Amino acid sequence: MIIHLIKLIRPKQWIKNFFVFAPLLFSRHIFEPAFLLPSIAAFFIFSLASSAVYIINDILDVESDRVHPKKKYRPIASGEISVKQSVIFLVILILAVISGLIFSNTLFALVIILYLITNLLYSLNVKSIVLLDVFFISFGFMLRVLGGAAAINVNVSSWMILTTIFISLFLAISKRRSELSQIVNKDNIDKQRKVLKDYSVEFADQINTIAAAGTIISYALYTVSERTVFTFGTEKLIYTTPFVIYGIFRYMYLMHQKNLGESPTSIVTKDIPIILDVLAWFIFSLIIIYRQSIPYLPQLLQKFYP
Repeated sequence: MIIHLIKLIRPKQWIKNFFVFAPLLFSRHIFEPAFLLPSIAAFFIFSLASSAVYIINDILDVESDRVHPKKKYRPIASGEISVKQSVIFLVILILAVISGLIFSNTLFALVIILYLITNLLYSLNVKSIVLLDVFFISFGFMLRVLGGAAAINVNVSSWMILTTIFISLFLAISKRRSELSQIVNKDNIDKQRKVLKDYSVEFADQINTIAAAGTIISYALYTVSERTVFTFGTEKLIYTTPFVIYGIFRYMYLMHQKNLGESPTSIVTKDIPIILDVLAWFIFSLIIIYRQSIPYLPQLLQKFYP
């Protein structure tokens, strides 16, 4: 039973909530407990909220999941957990989220409430509306970033918001594209995901190219923006851009050449090159942003850049 409940809340999907930590990293407070602890709390509150959304979605989609080649193994669709049991567990998660919000500031609580409302709308109807479905997914990622900023009371760069919008659109469209490419019986498409009948692989590829380009350009412009250079006291953040470009290209390679992309979480957690790329991006960003805070790092960098 416990194993089935864990499957129900999809902890693997919690990796999406790491977007909450983006404002912390770029706020230059990552080593300060007063900022780090609220960010960690925000991550877990978002994780519980997203798990509640997954349960709602699984309850509403139980019939369509049963005809899907992979989703039919989900706990509710497979019958491992009943709808009644799922509702009880859903109430427990909602109560846990509310308990967490009691100790949070008002702005963060409003972001969580908006996140739950938009995802409920998505599950009820929006997921069946072409284009609007992926924009709602993108909005969810943007709320994660805004929630992370609200939790520690820092401002978010407009370029960071734009980058988040483009990369989340890229991931959402990639998911739709991969779902389309893996459908064998086109006559059964309505039963698996209704909105797919309004997409095509060619259309998804065109949108994906725009989203990929938007991600790279927005991030590059963020690294050299006047505010960024002033905040970090350096223009060297631009050197992290190649990691972003490689990550996007690698993801597109896996999607087009390996027919992956239906599960962004699986790619990010299983593809070694992407894992190494993300780690390299994080380490380089950390060094550039916090070069004055890490012991002995300024002296070491001075040897290479006198």
